[in-house]
Amino acid sequence: MSDLHDDVPAGAAEEAAATRERLGAARAGASAQITALSREYDGMVEANALVAVDDEHDPEGSSTAFERAHIGSLLAQAREHLVALDRALERLDEGGYGRCEACGEPIPPERLEVLPAATTCVRCAAARTR
Repeated sequence: MSDLHDDVPAGAAEEAAATRERLGAARAGASAQITALSREYDGMVEANALVAVDDEHDPEGSSTAFERAHIGSLLAQAREHLVALDRALERLDEGGYGRCEACGEPIPPERLEVLPAATTCVRCAAARTR
């Protein structure tokens, strides 16, 4: 029976496996963060439902609203990161992982180590932010 990776050199297969493991670990971390933030957000909403919060007149109301918005923002970022990691796994399966989507050049391994879901090299990422 033929293995799907018969034509892939052993070093490349090992590198892909290590990348898949790193992406999987990052994905597990993002999922855990989403779970924790969701629990915190739901707890805050539930606690606020028990008391009549009038943000205008309650000295704690504005900080409660800020905390809720802050946690909501962190939750949205964590969800976006999870989606980006899933796309990175798809790129790995399709053979496009580690290549800049803008210029096609390889993304340096150091960048992928820090940002495993990176889709652009540093030069193209910097050009986008200008």
